[in-house]
Amino acid sequence: MADAAITDISDGELLSMLTDAKQELFNLRFQLATGQLENTARIRLVKKEVARAETEIRSREIAAAEALEEAQGVSQ
Repeated sequence: MADAAITDISDGELLSMLTDAKQELFNLRFQLATGQLENTARIRLVKKEVARAETEIRSREIAAAEALEEAQGVSQ
């Protein structure tokens, strides 16, 4: 998924995507360990997908915390 598309999806969809990617990564690692994995490059792509999703989630958390802090600073 492109970076622009990740920033456009909702929090729930982003968490769902992260969960799916982590599950896929687990399955790929399991296949690698048992010798059943044919496309080893897929592990790298899924790891990057997980990192992108986690980065976007964290940036949203930071933005929300800053907005809350700013709102509390204004009201005091």
